[in-house]
Amino acid sequence: MLFSTPARADLKLCNRMSYVVEAAIGIDDKSATATRGWFRIDPAACRVVAQGNITAERILLHARSLPVYGASPAPQNGTDNLCIAPKDFVIAGRQCRGSQTAVPFTEIKPSIGEDGHQVAYLAEGAEYDDEQARLAAIQRLLVIAGYDAAPIDGVDGRKTQNALAAFLKARGLGADAAQAPNFFETMIAAVETPSATGLTWCNDTQYRVMASIATDDGKAVTSRGWYRIEPGKCLHPDVTGQPRRIFSFAEAVDSNGRTIKINSRPLNWGGSTMLCTREAQFEFTEQGDCGPRGLNASGYERVDMTAGAGKTIRFGMP
Repeated sequence: MLFSTPARADLKLCNRMSYVVEAAIGIDDKSATATRGWFRIDPAACRVVAQGNITAERILLHARSLPVYGASPAPQNGTDNLCIAPKDFVIAGRQCRGSQTAVPFTEIKPSIGEDGHQVAYLAEGAEYDDEQARLAAIQRLLVIAGYDAAPIDGVDGRKTQNALAAFLKARGLGADAAQAPNFFETMIAAVETPSATGLTWCNDTQYRVMASIATDDGKAVTSRGWYRIEPGKCLHPDVTGQPRRIFSFAEAVDSNGRTIKINSRPLNWGGSTMLCTREAQFEFTEQGDCGPRGLNASGYERVDMTAGAGKTIRFGMP
């Protein structure tokens, strides 16, 4: 993440990423530290996250993408480990309790914007401006929802327009719906419901599920994870191209990321095709010798897909 010096007025975060993000801020002043979150920020939008003059020595930030995107693409390279909670929170101090966990926060140095606010920008390698970030974010969600809007580049064109038109038509929305302030909410709701096309995962358990997909293009089998699916939610993994075969593996985890066990057996959903995974975010095209390479071998289930039809896999209790 890139951030553009110290502060005089309200602190505002602006999102120039192609993802809807949730942000948490940390205020560090001598011996006193506090964190607060979550602030949802849509692409090409800004949000005030702290009001009034901030006199603290340091301002810190942690950002995460929504679960619909799978493993968070927002890199966190900060050295300050501060506490967050799953839901909205205000936490004083650095000692985490209960369901709170310590995650990396990055120090930011906001600039003064034209409106007098302190402002910091969340950006990615593509260095989008606001218009490009919004379009790239729409393209990304269209792809996840099963529409061909690739490549995700923030550049408008016939392919993107056709995919967007098909999405709007399928949901009975007018052409102007894409300009509505809540359009990303509309798109995310669509992604989190079963689809008539492509693959959908649905979590019917009371646990968080981490899922992985693998595709065989005839040359190599690529395994990719993890996608986070909250209880009662669905998600479409992004599958590009026309793979010959698709495989799926998922497991239920607790708030600390440990595998849930029922009667001493891991609660997971897969099959007999052994492919390489690891606990952190991954993408592997070499599937041999997982153990000697320091990786895990997980059993994936082959997903039978019918051309032009949808397939929903439901993760339930045994």
